[in-house]
Amino acid sequence: MRVDLFDFDLSADCIALEPARPRDAARMLVVGAAGALIDSRIADFPEFLRNGDALVVNDTRVIAARLDGARRRGAASARIEATLIKRVDACRWRALVRPAKKLKVGERVSFGEASDSAVCLLTTLEATVEENVEGEVLLSFDFSGAALDDAIDALGKMPLPPYIAARRAPGQSDRADYQTLFASQPGAVAAPTAGLHFTPQLVARIEARGARIFRTTLHVGPGTFVPVKSDDTDDHRMHPEWGRVTPDVAAALNQTRELGGRMVAVGTTSLRVLESAASPEGWIRPFEGETSIFITPGYQFRAVDVLLTNFHLPRSTLFMLVSAFSDLDRMRAAYAHAIDSGYRFYSYGDACLIFRGGDAARAAA
Repeated sequence: MRVDLFDFDLSADCIALEPARPRDAARMLVVGAAGALIDSRIADFPEFLRNGDALVVNDTRVIAARLDGARRRGAASARIEATLIKRVDACRWRALVRPAKKLKVGERVSFGEASDSAVCLLTTLEATVEENVEGEVLLSFDFSGAALDDAIDALGKMPLPPYIAARRAPGQSDRADYQTLFASQPGAVAAPTAGLHFTPQLVARIEARGARIFRTTLHVGPGTFVPVKSDDTDDHRMHPEWGRVTPDVAAALNQTRELGGRMVAVGTTSLRVLESAASPEGWIRPFEGETSIFITPGYQFRAVDVLLTNFHLPRSTLFMLVSAFSDLDRMRAAYAHAIDSGYRFYSYGDACLIFRGGDAARAAA
């Protein structure tokens, strides 16, 4: 399909730079299968669930993947910024580095000199450049394993999305704000943002409705923010991301399906890992590995019935996904309504609850 079909105008004023407080105070636009729109709030989310539904969340944890430092060449040095994107082994990470053109294989880089951490004795983290391919650099750190994880956590900053980072620096509050309630498996460089809306109180109300929450993992990579530069969706290639659906979770979700419950994906990341694990008949198989699934209109969904997600960028793969889940014209109308009604967009913004089948009416108590 033509990528320009997924374009729309969005003012910078619509982009949320801070999350709603409390988290479940965010607004929620409900999009029915027939196109009906309901203005609601995350706090009302449990009212749209039924007894026996299964909510699938992503338990990935965002690491402090942005490192500020310097490259050294003899007595000279120059500032660099690296964002870790994929762990290769115990001591090596692939990273996006700025500026990268002058960074040579074999050079040493030091991260953390500018760190304001006053509680950690570690002030620098050293690495060697092993590869540099068009700005994607392979860094071999002097630490490995848990020691490297601790150093990155101490010296790194939260990798806020470009549309937030360009307007403000990461703050200490982002270390909590940019993690979901379910975050437990370190490895993501971006948050599964639909999960940011959840609070313990909201979870208790969901469970009181008779819905159950199940955890999957998809380590969100930087590809979630990469714009589609091609003119046709057929020419775009997704960055692979590592995911997992355990045998126990797969069995429980299949039981939900057998008993007539709906599968509710909390976020596009949960949806992508579920669709990667699903058989053609819609049964969930245990899954562990990388997925580069790219969902555009025409895709035949196998597993997910309802999707809770945030509002996404124009021309992005995520807006293409929600347009496939619902309908392109329907989602363009929903986004136009959201913009006109002052909904907050992107990672720290409001939510959209989309029904693929049935209606969006509140479930009976």
